[in-house]
Amino acid sequence: MPKPYPEEFRQDVVRVARNRDPGVTVEQVAAGFGVHAMTLWKWMRRADIDDGAKVGVTSQESAELREARRRIKLLEQENEVLRRAAAYLSQANLPKRIYPLVKELAGDGVPVTVTCRVLKLARQPYYRWLDQPVAHATVEAAYRANALFDAHRDDPESGYRFLADEARVAGAGMADRTAWRICRDNRWWRVFGKKRGRTKRAGRPVHDDLVNRAFTASSPNRLWLTDITEHQTGEGKLYLCAVKDVFSNRIVGYSIDSRMTSRLAVAALDNAVARRQDVAGCILHSDRGSQFRAGKFVRALGRHRIAGSIGRVGAAGDNAAMESFFSLLQKNVLDRRSWATREELRIAIVTWIERTYHRRRRQASLGRLTPVEFEIVMTTPALQAA
Repeated sequence: MPKPYPEEFRQDVVRVARNRDPGVTVEQVAAGFGVHAMTLWKWMRRADIDDGAKVGVTSQESAELREARRRIKLLEQENEVLRRAAAYLSQANLPKRIYPLVKELAGDGVPVTVTCRVLKLARQPYYRWLDQPVAHATVEAAYRANALFDAHRDDPESGYRFLADEARVAGAGMADRTAWRICRDNRWWRVFGKKRGRTKRAGRPVHDDLVNRAFTASSPNRLWLTDITEHQTGEGKLYLCAVKDVFSNRIVGYSIDSRMTSRLAVAALDNAVARRQDVAGCILHSDRGSQFRAGKFVRALGRHRIAGSIGRVGAAGDNAAMESFFSLLQKNVLDRRSWATREELRIAIVTWIERTYHRRRRQASLGRLTPVEFEIVMTTPALQAA
């Protein structure tokens, strides 16, 4: 069963349908965005209900109902945990070990998270008890950290080399580099810190450059590019984060917002994955913007099993293929006229991407085909369904 369209994409299509020119039908708008007309009618009816124009159960009410059912189920589970715990602890002939009760409740369908929260237990000790005893390496690392902490607490003015010497005297042998790593991870700094420079350094590269300016792909979902552009409106700036498939130059996902945060990049990535689905092993290349180095974005890459790639500092050519798309967008939409509202510019951007760039603009690099036509011609029926 195919995944549903991203919510942001639905809202954009409804906006375009509501603001369509005279003589343009809903069916034509749906065809321009590659969705079925009945689907677009359903989206518009749902939007009317949510806006109060029609009678019905709104999306918020449906979400509240689901949340109420979830909370009722959670309360039932918590009550079951308390009942079973009271019965278990009242038996005098049993050793008072609570972890077997947690395992028993988990077997009956009560999540370990719920049981540990009700009984005020930490989950990690339970899982260690459940799987295996603590590994020798973990115990050794803990002894080393304790020895370094004791030395640091006694003399906060000492650096990591002195702390390593003190730890070795205490019986916790380690190399100086190991001591530095432990002190860094635990943020045990000496009181005399290093002087800070006035120049701002570029952000750390959380990924290697896996592309090296080779912007080619033999099949879809092998190499994606992403970047963020901005444009001024009468209400303030509007930011667009787009994800481009190098195979067909198609924009497989995008997100538009009034703020340039990591949430914008994550939303664009999630929208691309929702539309393409089979993306395991794909490479996503970007510049060193803070949005693409944020923890949320890195975790999103791992969740979708996508390999991250980052270009060098001050090398615009490392993401030139994505910059070429933004240049087209700048000439064809952004700079054509002034935009009074963000909503007005958003509709123009979405319409140009989905209707003009994807389905009307033929590209020489694709054999004078549009991105949609190129994918239809060059991919198998199984890949077309994705």
